[in-house]
Amino acid sequence: MNYKVKNIYGNTSDKKIPVSVPGSKSITARALLIAALSCGESTLYGVQFSDDCATFLQCLKDLGIKCEVFGTTVKITGCGGKLEKSKAEIYVGSAGTAARFLPAFLAFQNGRYTLTCSEQMKKRPVSSLIKTLEELGAKFTFLEEKNSYPFIIEGTLSPKTEITVNIEESSQFLSALLICGICANAPMTIKAEGRHSLGYVNMTLDMMWSFGVTAQEIEGGYRVCGGYTAKKYEIEPDVSAACYFYAANKILGTNLCVNGLMPRSMQGDIKFIKLLQDFDGGTVDCSPFSDQALTLAAIAPYFKNPTKICNVAHIRKQECDRIKAMVENLTAMGVKVEEFADGVKIYPSLPKPAKIKTFGDHRVAMSFAVSGLRADGIEIENAEVCSKTFKDFFTVLDGICNEYPDNKQA
Repeated sequence: MNYKVKNIYGNTSDKKIPVSVPGSKSITARALLIAALSCGESTLYGVQFSDDCATFLQCLKDLGIKCEVFGTTVKITGCGGKLEKSKAEIYVGSAGTAARFLPAFLAFQNGRYTLTCSEQMKKRPVSSLIKTLEELGAKFTFLEEKNSYPFIIEGTLSPKTEITVNIEESSQFLSALLICGICANAPMTIKAEGRHSLGYVNMTLDMMWSFGVTAQEIEGGYRVCGGYTAKKYEIEPDVSAACYFYAANKILGTNLCVNGLMPRSMQGDIKFIKLLQDFDGGTVDCSPFSDQALTLAAIAPYFKNPTKICNVAHIRKQECDRIKAMVENLTAMGVKVEEFADGVKIYPSLPKPAKIKTFGDHRVAMSFAVSGLRADGIEIENAEVCSKTFKDFFTVLDGICNEYPDNKQA
């Protein structure tokens, strides 16, 4: 479906409008896996049921993990780090976290598992993780391209206990190994090489600690030992989703407030919300909150000064080439933009009517919808892609626009 965004600029107020967003996708994915590795039954509250998280949950079920769903509450009976099933086929779809976390889990299992995925996921980077898992002792049979999905993985019961992983393309490779390191049944040293923000790794470490496992920091990496204990765990609202509404506040002067959002959230994107408070253009290292590089690009035309987004070369290999998506859509809107290997520079402009190409990427759709709240004629093509992380995003956006029923075009 296509979604025509309402321009509500000039017809808003600063009245407080509460907004609800799903639970954090990043926290949900980590909680699902840690609960599955725990001993006993965990209860997770506020679980996000986007396409990605629903896919992750189904993968766990297909691996023989008992999972019961009650609304946004999930009860999981953990396997203590060792699966009973020695053979299974799982489909990770386009869920990047599942595609990185589950091979790390299966590398420690006594079995042979087939992992398939969407066409989009076949193009996303996973080779660095595969290399490390092979060094650990796992064996891979690639069904199409080497070092890519789909593949068959055979785990090992005698894993190497000191490994190194390159995280240049994704910190999820390190998070996956940290979470699953307890499956070695012996102290495991995991080192990282390559430059990447560690915000999501810190989230992983915090959650491991919550379930009873401490990863001791050592030079160049971490030492993991022990096991997870089942518990009741509350999942925070998704800060990545909340950012779109705080970006709207920035360019509209509205007072949208996301229910349950904590200023000391462990999610790295909270830094983006803090950045917006006094920002009116300038150079931004977006690596600590790279998911919001698109959001910043989408609202940059409305700032007083040019905005340069840098240090996000890795987002070219996410759901789409996000830097190219910025350039193509901003250009279509008549906005002056310069492209660099690791980012863009965007100049103050008055956006013109345009159809936004989403390239199958949920964040492109949601980011440029925010642009359209202050510009005439912005239409989001294939808006349904937002279901990957925020199925009801456009319903929520409609509700906000309806708070200002006498919309006047700026």
